[in-house]
This record gives sequence, C-alpha cells and structure tokens, in this order.
Amino acid sequence: MKDALDSSAGVSPAIAGAPRLRAPQWAMLIATFFGVGKLHPGPGSWGSAATVLLWAALAYALPPPLRTTAAIGLTLLVILVGIPAATCVSRAFQKKDPQFVVIDEVAGQLLTLIAVPLSWKTLLAGFILFRAFDIVKPPPIRQLERLPEGIGIVLDDVAAGFLAFAVMHLLLHFGLLIP
Repeated sequence: MKDALDSSAGVSPAIAGAPRLRAPQWAMLIATFFGVGKLHPGPGSWGSAATVLLWAALAYALPPPLRTTAAIGLTLLVILVGIPAATCVSRAFQKKDPQFVVIDEVAGQLLTLIAVPLSWKTLLAGFILFRAFDIVKPPPIRQLERLPEGIGIVLDDVAAGFLAFAVMHLLLHFGLLIP
C-alpha cells in the first residue's frame, strides 16, 4: 500500500524517478511572453491582447513614418527568437504545442497590425481578425502546424497573421473600416 506522502502515487516507477526536463529560463520567458501565457482562460487571447496594447503604446510613442518599419522589425525579431524558444519549451514539456506558449500569437498579432492606422477601431478589428484566423485555422494554416517543433508552433500563427493583415488592408482600402 502506498504511503499518503508518496508524491509518485499514480505514476509508474520508471517515470517517477526520472529527471524532469527543464526549459531554459530565457525560453520560458520568451515563449510565455513574460508570463502572459500562464493567464486563463484563453492564454492565446491574452497574448494577443497584450501584444495589441503594447504595440499601441509603442506606436503612439513613435513618429508615424517609423511605425511600419518598427512593426516589421519587431515581427521578424519575435519570429526569429520565438521559434527556438518555442522549440525548447515544447521539448522540455514533451508537448507538440503547449497552450501556454503564446509567442506565436505575439508574432501573428504584430504582423496583422503592420501599416495599420492607429485607432481603437483598427486595433480591435486587428485583434478580432487575427484571433478568428488563429482559432479557425483555414487551409493552408492548419497544415503548417505539422511542421516540426517551434517552426510549426510559430508559423501557423504567422500565416493566420498574414491572412488577418490581408483582410485588414482590404477593409481599409475599400472603406469598410474607417480608422
């Protein structure tokens, strides 16, 4: 009979004594977007909302001619740092796409807002469009999830961000969304 204090209750002996993999701290910070991914419910929505708010604050502080360049640069930086961070975390937790990894939402949400005029309407529309494409994952977005490790984790959201970007700019171009 197992002792009540035995913390391995319900876990096979081979696994109970095995060392647990740990993701490097830098990878956890980046992959969870400094802990935002640990918020519930819907960590992906929290990651997107935090991105919209932080981008709005940064963009308002930048001169308008620099905003597009800054958004492109930040998006590329997040993708380039996010892929290895997501890879480290998914390996450590032995999960294909851990729900608390939200750096992919940060990349996709930033991409959605590239060259978008700043207003509450455009920020809200960008948030809604990105979340819709990220959740529904129309083809070929769903197929990108099959790519290995951090590449698949991040690139499916980048594709969702690209679709949201395209729809956003069509709405703006045809006057269906007035900033």
